[in-house]
Amino acid sequence: MADAYGSRVLRKDMKGPDVVELQIRLAGFRGTIPDGDFGSGTELQVQKFQQDVMGMASPTRVVDRATFEAIDAFAQKYPIDFKTLRCPCGHCSGFGNGRFRDTYVPGGEGQEQFNHYEYPGIHRLLLWAVRAVYHYLPEHRFSFSSGYRCSVDNQQHGRTTTNHRGKAVDLDIALKPGESKRDDADKCNAVRGRIVELSNAQVGWAARNRKSLEPPDIAPTWVHYDVRQYERAYLADDFFCRDLAGLDRLTPITC
Repeated sequence: MADAYGSRVLRKDMKGPDVVELQIRLAGFRGTIPDGDFGSGTELQVQKFQQDVMGMASPTRVVDRATFEAIDAFAQKYPIDFKTLRCPCGHCSGFGNGRFRDTYVPGGEGQEQFNHYEYPGIHRLLLWAVRAVYHYLPEHRFSFSSGYRCSVDNQQHGRTTTNHRGKAVDLDIALKPGESKRDDADKCNAVRGRIVELSNAQVGWAARNRKSLEPPDIAPTWVHYDVRQYERAYLADDFFCRDLAGLDRLTPITC
């Protein structure tokens, strides 16, 4: 297939669906929008991956066979446990039932924080970005404390928020014996700072098309990571996945 991921060497100024896939997989290395345009932002993603994962002293910023293979190896090193991401309601598929498309809280039309739609899984870009968190912060043991929460689960728990219908995950950081809630909060603050520094994320939701972290007054002892500030084009159903195969989308590297 033309422009299939791994079928050609990628470099600056190229465009195509394989560039979109590259941008998703390198979302935690600085990061840019998955628009399929290999510009300076994507070039920086490649540079950071080649430096920080591949250990290249002089990054080429060109995605050749060795870089494609390194990205696949990175995915294998940091698997995502989808069992911990499934909605616990006991009524939906585990990732919603695709209900409420184009339905918003009255007065919030067009704003993702008020969108009732049950997206078909977790956003792939977000989960690839979580892998980068695991890579950059190996001193912490992370687990998902919250993944998908459909409308039924919200009703069961008296919630009205909609971000966890595929656009958000919450990360918990394991405490060591003797550590306190204050230690937990300090760790979460430090992790948020590192994600901002390394992954081009923001604390809060001021900017469009940026990965976002809940501020500490909302999430004191967990790290909430979301993509709710992405434009509709980058929240299409195809960006979401329900299992590891759908996240990784492994294809032969033939370039």
